[in-house]
Amino acid sequence: MQRATPYNRDDALKAAQDLFWRKGYHATSLKDLEAALNMKPGSIYAAFKSKHALYLNCLERYFQDAVADLEVRMEAAPSVLDALADYLRAFGKEHLASETPVRVCMLVKTALDATDDEPELRERAQAYLANMRSAFEACFRKAQAQGELSSDHDPAHLAVNLQADITAIRIEAQQTGGAITTSWLANRKAQDVLALRQTPDQ
Repeated sequence: MQRATPYNRDDALKAAQDLFWRKGYHATSLKDLEAALNMKPGSIYAAFKSKHALYLNCLERYFQDAVADLEVRMEAAPSVLDALADYLRAFGKEHLASETPVRVCMLVKTALDATDDEPELRERAQAYLANMRSAFEACFRKAQAQGELSSDHDPAHLAVNLQADITAIRIEAQQTGGAITTSWLANRKAQDVLALRQTPDQ
């Protein structure tokens, strides 16, 4: 008897994430998942338990990738505000370099699209968005502690604004498909972050 081809969990999650991100939870059928993951229904359920559980895994993966990207940029940049500006610019570069159309944030999309019969999807997406906001707030607080950002600024408010800027960049990319416009917007938002840096005489 021929054994089933072993699957790579990370590759399977990436394929499912791309599919869910593009079509949404309810519009994605089991047939769609079979084709995207190159797995039989029994194998999908054995690996991920259910479509619902698979989607939650994809949300977690998306969130973890975003946090990891932020951490890498924080370690590489000369300052906190430089790291956050670079994080914003990356959304414009992503649109220029990617062969796949850039879409609105999967967490935002899920929080808005989840129906009442799947409340956990909305709650999980909202929780991850709140965690990202907390991560941004921690960055701004670190910038204050290091003297890069004036104490006159409220890190919580800056975090909300930063998250809104990221959403705006992704919406621009999805709605217009304009790589040049998207890159310009990402760079403009990055300059707004750098403009927060206090000068020595402040």
